[in-house]
Amino acid sequence: MNPAAVRTQVRRAWAIAKKDIRIYYFKGPVLIFGIFMPVFLFLAFSMGGRQLPLEFLLPGLMGMTLFFTSTAVSPAIFPWEGQAKTLERLAACPITIEAIVLGDMAASALFGIGVTAVTLLIALGLGLPLLHGIVLGSAVFLAAFCFSALGIILAAPPTNVPSNIMMLSSLLKFPLVFISGIFIPLEQLPAWGMALAVCSPLTYLTDLVRYAFTGAHYFPVPIDIAALIAFTLLFTAGAMRLHRRSLPRRV
Repeated sequence: MNPAAVRTQVRRAWAIAKKDIRIYYFKGPVLIFGIFMPVFLFLAFSMGGRQLPLEFLLPGLMGMTLFFTSTAVSPAIFPWEGQAKTLERLAACPITIEAIVLGDMAASALFGIGVTAVTLLIALGLGLPLLHGIVLGSAVFLAAFCFSALGIILAAPPTNVPSNIMMLSSLLKFPLVFISGIFIPLEQLPAWGMALAVCSPLTYLTDLVRYAFTGAHYFPVPIDIAALIAFTLLFTAGAMRLHRRSLPRRV
């Protein structure tokens, strides 16, 4: 594809992103799974008698907020579009499936970053010092796109019933939260727990956020960043490939 065609597809992807933000990102699933659910989980563990320090819990809350917000709507966009028959109109337009996926990813990532910024302000307001702002910004940016791509992968089954996709999404997301070092420090996990934790991109985001606030980390920072980049590329390529195959069965 020549550079002019690439620029055209990028503009169309941005148009898809703006459409998604305008239509989808003030629906109930975003508020429930992206904002309220992390707060409720945070309160449950902070009041559960485990006496975890604030500098341990608040970075975990930021990681959960970004994870749940970035994956709250992206799994349901394709089913919603298919149900409303707007996906057929998109498929008939001169736009590639890659541009559609990137547009959906961008909308989800931007919304996740925006909501996570509110959590950051809460952490700073409670007196948690930010030691490594560049690391935090890089981690949040990478993880937002990583989690958005994961959400779009979950939308790959060719069904136009959003509840089916959201059920699948919940079955994957909640186990990831509990194996990613958010509530249990990675150094306290058993060997089988660590084997699971290294397979979760949320593990590396949580490690980076804690490093940004406390200076403590489990993995070296370059390893965390490289893992997020690898997961982002893997999920993005997988989402494009799967939706290229499933789109003809969906419309």
